[in-house]
Amino acid sequence: MCGICGTLAIGAGRSGDPAATIETMIARLGHRGPDGHGVWSDGAAGIGLGHTRLAVLDLSPAGQQPMASADGRWVITFNGEIYNHRVLRGELEARGTRFRGHCDTEVLVEACAIWGVEATLRRVNGMFAFGLWDRQARCLHLGRDRIGEKPLYYGHAGPDLVFASELGAIAAHPRFTPQVDRSALAAYLRYGCVPGSLSIHAGIRKLPPGCVVSVPVASSGEWPAPQPYWRLPEPATAVPGARHDDAAAIAQLDTLLTDAVATRLDADVPLGAFLSGGIDSSLVVALAQRSSSRPVQTFSIGFDVPGYDEAPFARAIAAQLGTDHHEIYVGEREAREVVPDLARIYAEPFADASQIPACLISRVARRQVTVVLSGDGGDELFGGYYRYFLGARIARWNRYVPAAIRRMAAHGLRLPAPQSWDRVLRTLEQVLPRSARPLPPGERMHKLADALEATDAGDLYRRLVSQWPDAEALVRGHAHRADSAGADAVRHATADVAAAMMHADLRTYLPDDLLVKLDRASMAVGLEARVPLLDHRVVEYAATLPAGLKLTPTGGKRILKAVLSKYLPQQLFERPKMGFAVPIDAWLRGPLRDWAEDLLDEQRLRREGWFEPGPIRQVWREHLSGRRNRQYALWTVLMFQAWAQLWRPAQ
Repeated sequence: MCGICGTLAIGAGRSGDPAATIETMIARLGHRGPDGHGVWSDGAAGIGLGHTRLAVLDLSPAGQQPMASADGRWVITFNGEIYNHRVLRGELEARGTRFRGHCDTEVLVEACAIWGVEATLRRVNGMFAFGLWDRQARCLHLGRDRIGEKPLYYGHAGPDLVFASELGAIAAHPRFTPQVDRSALAAYLRYGCVPGSLSIHAGIRKLPPGCVVSVPVASSGEWPAPQPYWRLPEPATAVPGARHDDAAAIAQLDTLLTDAVATRLDADVPLGAFLSGGIDSSLVVALAQRSSSRPVQTFSIGFDVPGYDEAPFARAIAAQLGTDHHEIYVGEREAREVVPDLARIYAEPFADASQIPACLISRVARRQVTVVLSGDGGDELFGGYYRYFLGARIARWNRYVPAAIRRMAAHGLRLPAPQSWDRVLRTLEQVLPRSARPLPPGERMHKLADALEATDAGDLYRRLVSQWPDAEALVRGHAHRADSAGADAVRHATADVAAAMMHADLRTYLPDDLLVKLDRASMAVGLEARVPLLDHRVVEYAATLPAGLKLTPTGGKRILKAVLSKYLPQQLFERPKMGFAVPIDAWLRGPLRDWAEDLLDEQRLRREGWFEPGPIRQVWREHLSGRRNRQYALWTVLMFQAWAQLWRPAQ
């Protein structure tokens, strides 16, 4: 795991050796690779590649980058891990390749030299982003893993092409002028992250997952479009009357997950795992412990706030599995102290508030290990979010109930304030069995009202995941509607709505939010995070499973629970989903109020010119009064304001 960057002079834009520029850029990536750095450049070709190293496999100098192929034609800067590198090495050695070391980067560059770039990527199992220079064809290839675990930004810096793991390194390029893309800003306000191939900077984009883009020096005008070498499989379409062998499916998933976890235990440095006590992380840890000859180091974090503490559940599971468990409790002060660092850590506006505990648990784990396993991906693959149930029910309702009646129902749901709904729901929880308790609190009842007014399945998905429903109107200046690919995927899906929403989340929410959160939080402290559930073989197999193996009338992840029950007693993991949350709502009314008030000051908003102040101030007043919990909408604005204050983009 590392940080990568590079620059390529296109056409007549060449101006000397770019080595000094690369040195400036990699200085911004030191946290991603604290074990050393390297620069390779060819002034005549106008190409420079940079690398900061987090040594995980082959700690010797043979693993240093940028790295050239044995024939000298190819030079690579690589971030990530190739989990099947030993298998590929054997195939290459059978063809006569001789290796200098035993790191996976060398396997990748030699494989590209023999099989070609796209053919190699179709063979590899890994998480990665890379820049690969072909000295003979004078062409730069940029590639990214199938699911989007590792980041890669690229675009224009004056006449140059520039790329990097993080926007902070791109901002260090002397020819780059940071300017906010207002359509991307509107999309960020809606989703809490910058979606799809957009970035917050005009002229810079993200390479889509599962794609390669190849840019020759002779390029003029628009660069070639990214080309996919892998596509996320569409979800299985239900076949009426079809029967499925549940036991065989459970056994097959168990086998796939066991291998996915085992291959991710390969490291020449200490390795551990995050353990929240939820289904996904518990299954990953159980399988890791099964494949390990000694107790796996596990890490959990607890909060001294009622309703936010999963540490006791993690502790019980660790005891059952026999792991070497590390637990830390943090108070309000420790959690809030992370907030000023978020704009620097993420280097792009990012508003998933669980970034705070993610940063804290990464710091705890880094004291003991260099690599951790994480349970991300289970919700999107196997139906873990309540919105999948809610979306399917609302879609059926919207299909058969006239719009006028739905508008009346929505109006009725909005009449009681969220606090009134909360009181009613708390009362019902005391008399209803757990399986029948209504999960949404008062704010979700108002979200339900919005969903009832959806015009189609895509609009329904967008309403359920939006932080600011009218985000485009909030951004000053021109901002066309920038839907994520998720809304379009749901709108045109042939599968049922719940399956379509899961597929949309795999395309958007997972790479644009969850994996961004994990990558930046872990790499900020030089910690490599691996995600076994996102092994592409698991993803492909999950797509073939019928909805009944994922979703039931009382919950999701049916098949994951069946696998986990082989390793843990069911009572240890059967409980309502909590999530990885912190009480931002209370903090904004209390200890973070002055910080937020400064960033949301009406005159400041008007002077800076990004947003229309009126709607933001209204939402802020509602939140402070306690009439509404508007933490998610406010957090998006606050995280942009904090980012703009640090990075100072041009208007």
